Amino acid sequence: MYDFRTQPTRTIVGAHRWANRLPDTPVISIVDDDESVRSGTASLVRSLGFVAHAFPSARAFLHSEQLAQTSCLISDIQMPEMSGIELHDILRTRGHNTPIIFITAVLDEKAHAQALVRGAVCFLSKPFDGDTLSRCLDVALKNNAGESD
Repeated sequence: MYDFRTQPTRTIVGAHRWANRLPDTPVISIVDDDESVRSGTASLVRSLGFVAHAFPSARAFLHSEQLAQTSCLISDIQMPEMSGIELHDILRTRGHNTPIIFITAVLDEKAHAQALVRGAVCFLSKPFDGDTLSRCLDVALKNNAGESD
């Protein structure tokens, strides 16, 4: 399994798909209170050819200029002040239908079920595999663009 916190970034399957699309390159926002996970995930996302913005909290993301430009959100489930599930609910209440990939260090069946009921694109355990994240991003962006398999 690829551990982005300890391994150098490598080319991931599917990375070429977005690499030459600078004007309309999808923006991926990462929300995680753990700085090493946040920066590692942002580096991995950039290596896949996307624009990445990282936020230390759900509130920071909600108050950012990137909120409206985010094509996909990667959010930790368990964070102080506001969980990833609560962030999802606020986004939906405000009319944002941004696809969300939830990540977690603690496997919690209740949180997993809540994420899936809310339409999470993926639910990944930390550390997660770079290829798996790439596939999740492809699914999220295809669905967000209204494409289907």
